[in-house]
Amino acid sequence: MKISRFEDIISWQKSKALSVLIYQTFERDKDFGFRNQIERAAVSVMNNIAEGFERQTNKEFKQFLFIAKGSCGEVRSMLYLAKELKKITDNDFSKLFSITIEISKLLSGFIKTL
Repeated sequence: MKISRFEDIISWQKSKALSVLIYQTFERDKDFGFRNQIERAAVSVMNNIAEGFERQTNKEFKQFLFIAKGSCGEVRSMLYLAKELKKITDNDFSKLFSITIEISKLLSGFIKTL
């Protein structure tokens, strides 16, 4: 099956959902620097998938997928900090953490197929 739109890419769909959850989870956090960083990292995942796809070469797409994977790791890293600083509950941490792991695995698999 040939993907004709980035919106059809499962890792993009899941990273969009992650971005929404990150925004919702941290919307009341008064630490603007922290909130801005984790939101930007989450959005970077979905945007790099989209941008790479639109470049229409496998080489460039792969490069953007690696960047998306790095941003996903950044979100995961910040989730540890959020948990330590009691910005999120253990339950929120677990839910968001597992989504980032799933996205990273999807991206790794996608990179291997290109």
